[in-house]
Amino acid sequence: MLRLLLPLVLGLVGLGAGVGAAVVLKPQPADAPGTAEAAAACPEPAVGKVDTAAGKDAGYGGAADESSSATVFASLNRQFVVPVIEEGRVASMAVLSLTLEVTPDLEQVVFEREPRLRDGFLRVILDHANTGGFDGTFTSNGAVDAVKARLMETARAELGDGVKDVLLLDIARQDL
Repeated sequence: MLRLLLPLVLGLVGLGAGVGAAVVLKPQPADAPGTAEAAAACPEPAVGKVDTAAGKDAGYGGAADESSSATVFASLNRQFVVPVIEEGRVASMAVLSLTLEVTPDLEQVVFEREPRLRDGFLRVILDHANTGGFDGTFTSNGAVDAVKARLMETARAELGDGVKDVLLLDIARQDL
């Protein structure tokens, strides 16, 4: 009899605990009293958000260049994977992720011309790799600034002066 009673009691206790947790953790409806006051008292953080109307970066508290217009970020869909050649063989692979900061009117153009942009960017990154750009301390400011300047030239040649910056989001080298 105890063998049948124990599983039944444990099942009922588990069911009761589940129902109790559901009642306690149930989210309040949006029109419930106190919801608006709670949202106003604890606003959502604005880390990384860009106020495109004012052209200011809300996440870091600093204003963007006051003379610049609003910008948007157009992330290129795939990473760039580049072989690093040493002594006639592939010694490592470099991987980069790029995003363009452009004026809003160029956002769609970036995606329409992405194959041409990727071709130009890949040529710049391959040249950088072939001249030893991914050797040693390849993440130093000088090395990164050099490749970013060339990427910026390539982006502006394809898209014009609406390109504000080429952002290097990820960079890694995997030795083989």
